[in-house]
Amino acid sequence: MSPHSPSSQTLTKKIYAGTFIHTPRLGELEVLTNACVGVDKDGRIAWIEPRVGEGVRGEEGGGTRVVREEVRDGGGGSWEEADVEAWVGEMDEGSERSDGSGDDERGGEGKNGEEAVEWYFPGFVDTHTHASQLPNAGLFGTSTLLSWLQTYTFPLESRFSSLPHARRVYTRAVASTLSHGTTTAAYYATIHPASTNLLASICQEKGQRAFVGRVCMDCPSTCPDYYRDESAEQGMRDTRAVVQHIRSLDPEGGLVQPILTPRFAPTCTRETLAALGKLAKEEDLHVQTHISETRGEVKLVGEMFPERKGYADVYDRYGLLTGKTVLAHGIYLDDEEVKVLRERGTGVSHCPLSNTSLGSGICGVRRLLDAGVKVGLGTDVSGGGSCSLLTAAREASGVSRLLSAFETGKREEERERVKLDVKECLYLATKGGAEVLGLGGKVGAFRVGMEWDAQMVRLEKVPEGGGEENGGKEGGEMEVRGVDLGLAQCWGKESWEEKVAKWMYCGDDRNTRKVWVKGRLVHERY
Repeated sequence: MSPHSPSSQTLTKKIYAGTFIHTPRLGELEVLTNACVGVDKDGRIAWIEPRVGEGVRGEEGGGTRVVREEVRDGGGGSWEEADVEAWVGEMDEGSERSDGSGDDERGGEGKNGEEAVEWYFPGFVDTHTHASQLPNAGLFGTSTLLSWLQTYTFPLESRFSSLPHARRVYTRAVASTLSHGTTTAAYYATIHPASTNLLASICQEKGQRAFVGRVCMDCPSTCPDYYRDESAEQGMRDTRAVVQHIRSLDPEGGLVQPILTPRFAPTCTRETLAALGKLAKEEDLHVQTHISETRGEVKLVGEMFPERKGYADVYDRYGLLTGKTVLAHGIYLDDEEVKVLRERGTGVSHCPLSNTSLGSGICGVRRLLDAGVKVGLGTDVSGGGSCSLLTAAREASGVSRLLSAFETGKREEERERVKLDVKECLYLATKGGAEVLGLGGKVGAFRVGMEWDAQMVRLEKVPEGGGEENGGKEGGEMEVRGVDLGLAQCWGKESWEEKVAKWMYCGDDRNTRKVWVKGRLVHERY
């Protein structure tokens, strides 16, 4: 359940106290226990106090008073009147980093009989998803990409000429992603300008940070008659109108921004690609599209653009590879294309759920990272059957392990490097995705000056003693204060890194208690 109209909330200074966990760099998990973070009236982190001591958490309101006293001069001004969020986490001594530095205290039992383990984590950044395709989540049959588009996707998207239908789907899509902790999303809409504008308005109303794009597709040989732009000229008029609307909605781009969205090269004429590249340069706009998702797609691009050296060269020729471009998939990029992406500063959205569901292939993420290419994660609904980026993170880990098993021609240590661990997958879901979307200095981690895009994570703490300590029910139930927390359970001896691993591999939206974007509460699970 979400608060009503988060965008209308009046922000005040607020202090968050407890345990904070984030992945500020690839391969590093930083844990701050007994910490406080001050968020100012603009929703920015004004200060971080990593060690406020055990006295800050008291009973019956005493803790909030002590917190204010401990940090009353934080951030260069008085914080005595700031609101204090209830303590989150277990009281453990010190902080730890999973690379071995800092104190290595284990989570332990906590104090005062807590029934759950909680912490703050940065909001997820979904670098690739189709808001219009939510009704088709889980529907792909035995299709591969190109047949799936014709059978499922194009018929569904064509219905978005109806604004009531669009409102129904888009409202649910934004609410669903927020409920899974996604504070930023790069959305594909459809070809319809009015419903695309509606999606942007819904994101603004619900308080989600978003990039919203009208899909451009005008090639008669690959797009059905009932669903394509009338012409390149009409498509560009519609695209410019959407850009103008979104910029009028959020002139400073603080929350919602336009993003140019050629569906992918085979659905666009050369005229459309050239016009989009020109507009991207003139208006300094973000770009999102697909690349090298399947072998059949790569072959089709070669047949349709024989004058270009490869798939990436098509986009590069028309000025669509920039530091603000997000390319989904990138499974079959060759070495020269990877080099071009690095040189242009173009990012890749890794979408393991849809790659598996459609049988497209496995992206070698380590190869891209080693080459210096920015990488984030995407849910790619509805090719991916879930709008949860946590699910995408664990799938990214799983497919990397599978890919490692296939690398039979490499030495063992090289095969091991192909695998992505928990820290790396969660980095891709947060800070990595932020870097891909040009928001690396703004969201994705807990640092002074960054904005408070965060989620409160809650895991069940299984009580000792079985039924006696859980209402007399034998074995205990997966329930905390009447709320089902699923399979992500803590049994009392896990380190913080192990708790985070359990969350990534076993968690879901039941473990997302609260979500904030730019300091505003946008989702709360009761």
